[in-house]
Amino acid sequence: MNLTEYFARIGYTEPNYKADLKTLTELHEHHIRSIPFENLSIHCGEKITLDLETIYNKLVRNKRGGLCYENNQLFSWVLKEMGYDVTYLGAKEPGLLPNCVESHLFIKVLIDGKPYIADVGYGIFWQIWQPLELISGKDQPQLPGVFRLDEDKGVWNLQKTGRRSDVPNESFGGSSILANSLFKVVYSFTLVPRQIKDFTELFTFLQTSPESLFANKSICSLQTTTGFRGLIGWTYCEVTYNYQEGFDLVDVSTVPDEEVEKVLEEKFGVVLENKLVSVNNKIHH
Repeated sequence: MNLTEYFARIGYTEPNYKADLKTLTELHEHHIRSIPFENLSIHCGEKITLDLETIYNKLVRNKRGGLCYENNQLFSWVLKEMGYDVTYLGAKEPGLLPNCVESHLFIKVLIDGKPYIADVGYGIFWQIWQPLELISGKDQPQLPGVFRLDEDKGVWNLQKTGRRSDVPNESFGGSSILANSLFKVVYSFTLVPRQIKDFTELFTFLQTSPESLFANKSICSLQTTTGFRGLIGWTYCEVTYNYQEGFDLVDVSTVPDEEVEKVLEEKFGVVLENKLVSVNNKIHH
């Protein structure tokens, strides 16, 4: 495990970096545009592990992507190696689990005494592109939309206000991929520090339970300079943010089963070792 190899993986070419906000922002943007958010291992018969070295080999050397636990754990290691003050946090995601527990892992970074939220492991419409200042009630605009953190009695909510979606392919107008794209409470959290081991039991559940979103849908998404690409089951979309004032362009199509792995390689840079069984089951909580 070394930083030079990671920097090459994300296309970061600033060797004279400082552990400041500018560098954190650049790393954050490079990571989300190079390493996908994906759960394909679950649907290839592979077990996902929380072991950092295994994650490093998968995401960096094998050029795969991963879940929040993988992406954010790798990113946390990078930041610590570079001298940042980093703490893990856990968040509850509305609708992801039948009982509301902390299912999402992300990072708090302290720079010159000022706290920021970094999260390179969410994907689709709700991925933040740059670190967010941990301050309540402040609109923080980014190209994906306006993010905002609101705090009440120690509980923080991350909200995103997006734009309307222009979907040329009318048959996908009501697609679940567009659900809550205009406004969403992405997740809620406290500032109680977490450790990786706190997520061990839940991590097994997410991979195996019939109640888990990740067991019911094969997902891969990658942010681009103008939006993102996503593949959920056989539904592929390319989103261009703010292509017209107040509108995102959402180009959606169905990928034949025999072409799914080709799309993964060409659009996401993902080459799978084992056979993928695509899944896009409806799941209700």
